Amino acid sequence: MDTNLSLAGRCVLVTGGAKRLGAAIGRRLHASGASLVVHFNESRPAADALVAELESARAGSALAVRADLQDVARLPALVEAALTRFGRLDVLVNNASTFYPTPMGTITPAQFDDLIGTNLRAPLFLSQAAAPALRESRGLIINMVDIHGRRPLRDHPVYSSAKAALIMLTKSLARELGPEVRVNGIAPGPVLWPERDLDESLKAEIIAKTALKRPGSPEDIARAAHFFAVEAPYVTGQVIAVDGGRSL
Repeated sequence: MDTNLSLAGRCVLVTGGAKRLGAAIGRRLHASGASLVVHFNESRPAADALVAELESARAGSALAVRADLQDVARLPALVEAALTRFGRLDVLVNNASTFYPTPMGTITPAQFDDLIGTNLRAPLFLSQAAAPALRESRGLIINMVDIHGRRPLRDHPVYSSAKAALIMLTKSLARELGPEVRVNGIAPGPVLWPERDLDESLKAEIIAKTALKRPGSPEDIARAAHFFAVEAPYVTGQVIAVDGGRSL
C-alpha cells in the first residue's frame, strides 16, 4: 500500500466504513495521512476494531460514529462529528448501500423505500449537509455507484434504478457544487461477492463474462478512491468502472 502522506491534515468521512469496501477505502486514505470518520449503523464491533487498528498506527486519527442513514434529520450530525473532532471535512465517501433482489411481482413499498433511501436519498442529503464544509476545504465527494446503474441486473430493478439515479446525482452535484467541490463516482464490478450466499456456478458465469477473467479486490476500489482524492484535481462529474471489463 502507498503510505505517502499526500492526505496529511485532511479529514475523510466514509459511510458504511466499518467493513468490506468502506473499510478498504478508509484504510487506504488513512495510510495516505488522512484522519478518518468511520460511519456505521449496526456494525459497531467492526467499526470499533477498525478505529483501534488505525489509532494504533497513528493516535488521534480515527473516530467511529453511528447513524441510521434513513433518518435524514440525523445526517448533519455526521458532518458535525467530523468538524468537532478534526476541524474540517475534505472527502465524503457515500459508500453505504443495501442490495438484494426485488423480482417484478414481489416488490413492496418498504423495499422500494429502503433501496432508494440508502442508495440515493442518503447520499443526496448527506452531500447537502456536507457541502458547506467541503466548499471551505475545496473538497471531494465520491459516490459508490455500480456497473448495474448503467446495465440493469436481472431481478434487481429497484437497486439498479437507484444506482442509475446515483450516477445522475453524481453528475448533477458536480455541476451544482463546482468550482469548489469535485464529485465523482466509482462503479465496482465483481470485486466482492454479496454477503448473502451466491451459487458458485453463478460466480463462475460472472467471471467468464469479465474481460480479465478474474475477480477484483476491495483494494482495487480503494486505489480508485485514492486516485480521485490525490491525483485527479481536474476531474469532476465522472464515473470510473473498476470491473475488469465486466461492463464491456
